[in-house]
This record gives sequence, C-alpha cells and structure tokens, in this order.
Amino acid sequence: MDQALVDRMWQYLHAGLAMDLEALEELYDPEFENLRVDRAGLSVRLVKEQFMRRFRALRAEGRPIGDSLADVSFVATTVYPDHGSIVMRREEEDGLPVLYDFTWRREDGRWTSLLRELTVEQDLRPLLAVIAAGTTAAAGAAGEAGAGR
Repeated sequence: MDQALVDRMWQYLHAGLAMDLEALEELYDPEFENLRVDRAGLSVRLVKEQFMRRFRALRAEGRPIGDSLADVSFVATTVYPDHGSIVMRREEEDGLPVLYDFTWRREDGRWTSLLRELTVEQDLRPLLAVIAAGTTAAAGAAGEAGAGR
C-alpha cells in the first residue's frame, strides 16, 4: 500500500470529522464527483458543491458529519503517474460494509486533491428520496458517509 496515499486519506477523513470546511474545500478537487451505486443498481452522481453546501449547513446547525473513524479500514491502493486510488471499507449500522474507491490527483509526487469517489452502498432509496424532495440534505446523506461519518 502507498503509505503517503493512506496518510492523505486519514487527513481527509479527520478534516471531515472535525468539520474543517476550509481543509475540505482544499482537499476536494474542483472537478470532484461522487458516484454512488447500490446493490439493486440504483445510482446518483454528486459534485463538490453539493458536498460543501451540506457541510456548511451542518456546521451552521452545530451538527457533525460523523462521530468516529473506528470502522475505517483501507483495503488496497493503486498508483499511476498522475493519480491513484485507495479502496476503503466502512461498516453500516447493521454491520454490512460500505465500499469506497477514492481517486486522488497526483502532482510532483504529492497527493494533491480528491478527484473521484465511487461508493457502493446497500440501498440508495433514502438518498434518492431526499434528492427528489429537492432539499440540500441530499449531499448531507452523501457527505456523512464520506468525510468523517
């Protein structure tokens, strides 16, 4: 495993847990996209601004993104000249895993920004219902699983 990439992921996750919006703004690439899929084949695409809007709303309400990183484990890393991926596993409340593949931009040998996130969840219907209702909580449901949770 690429330890520098693992360290960068921990930095990202701790920024989310601390609600450090300035750090998150810097960590998310301007082109950041999150694709979420579930076991039934449903999917949704979210972008940086949706995540940041929800994080700002949560902070304004005094609510955290999450309360622990104890369930985080890193499964694998893959490194290419200008980007790399890290696979992360988390446990849902019912004990089932949520899998993530984070793609980071690499410049001059450093992991600079989070470019993509692929999330495989059990059931996207609650998130899709929030999106259909037209609320900004949609990215919150997404963000709560990502940075911090």
